[in-house]
Amino acid sequence: MSTDHTSHTSKIVGTVWGLLILNTLGSAGAKTIIPLPRSLIQLVTMGALVTAFALALTLNLRLRIRASAYLFLLTLLLVPSVISSAHLESGFGALFRCARLALFVGTLWLLSRWWDGGLTFVRHHIRMYFAVLGSVAAGLVVSPGAAMPDLYGGRLVGALWPLTPPQIGQYAAVITGLTVLLVLGRRTDRASAALVIVPSLVLLALTHTRTATLGLFIGLALAIGSLVLTSAAARRFFTRAVLCAAVAAVALGSALQAWFLRGQSKENFSSLTGRAKVWDALLAAPRTTVEQVFGVGLGDKSFGGLPIDNSWLAVYNEQGLLGVALVAAIIIVLGGVALLRPPSLQRACAIFLISYCAIASYTEAGLGDASPYLLHLAVAGSLLAAPAPATPVPTPEVPRRRIPRWARRSEVT
Repeated sequence: MSTDHTSHTSKIVGTVWGLLILNTLGSAGAKTIIPLPRSLIQLVTMGALVTAFALALTLNLRLRIRASAYLFLLTLLLVPSVISSAHLESGFGALFRCARLALFVGTLWLLSRWWDGGLTFVRHHIRMYFAVLGSVAAGLVVSPGAAMPDLYGGRLVGALWPLTPPQIGQYAAVITGLTVLLVLGRRTDRASAALVIVPSLVLLALTHTRTATLGLFIGLALAIGSLVLTSAAARRFFTRAVLCAAVAAVALGSALQAWFLRGQSKENFSSLTGRAKVWDALLAAPRTTVEQVFGVGLGDKSFGGLPIDNSWLAVYNEQGLLGVALVAAIIIVLGGVALLRPPSLQRACAIFLISYCAIASYTEAGLGDASPYLLHLAVAGSLLAAPAPATPVPTPEVPRRRIPRWARRSEVT
């Protein structure tokens, strides 16, 4: 295969990944500078998914796929989704969401052909989400008031595309963590990394997103810890990070506490900004046996008109106990495979992504439906995939040339 063809294929794969990210940006969020009808946003996001599937299918017409426990379990998750949605308790929108999830998973299966344990999808992930954060930064520059509205308590939102503070915080935390690991693995230079890390941390701070911040630090601690025994750079970074954290905790303790509380009362903070009340109401609601096992169908991750903001309870509500078991199996299988692999940069990146998604699942929904969290785990799956065996290039057999008898006689003489 020629280098030009390989480069062209890689660009298309990157485009498909970018379209999947666009599809998962969502259509609900803050008011944008230029009002965008929700129907238009949904048309763009769904069009991106259909285009991504078509491009992936064009690249992989022979349907060559890699074995993947993650994608297998994700495919099984479609079973309770379809069974529960078929009852139409959540309306016809549930069947539409099932079709979207099926198309999403199908696109990931088509891309699995290029899951070879390399860092290709990590780089695609960083580039695409950095572009999304670029639009957030542009909105902040163009209209600071719209980007940090009073409706969200002065937290940063998307002013050009409707993005909520938790979304922005998630994207910033994930690409910051991955970029730090690439620097430690000497897969990128410090100047390029700083161009990603510094703006991302600034945007993360402006969102006041506690879950993303904790996920970043805990995920990085676990990932770097997996490299400590084999990487001197990881040991130095880990030591310096611990010292800096200790100094910051002493010198900036009150400021960090104020940032963390976001001006909330202790009662509001202890109830996780009202989330606990929604969770208690959801668990106390009566359910039939079918609803307990299969759920009520894919919806907008809300209960009683309020967001659930917990992946496990959202899955329980929409896909039942069977869905919860499958999502738990996804986390356990990916985490188990990562722990069994020898120390490497790829393993560290996978540990970071898996741990981040596990931490965020407590206060954010998304593990049971097409979402950025499933894309994070897909990148982890691509990092943990065994390298494809090299196919030897067949050597054409050279036909034996017949030597005339007189020539053979001359050689003898």
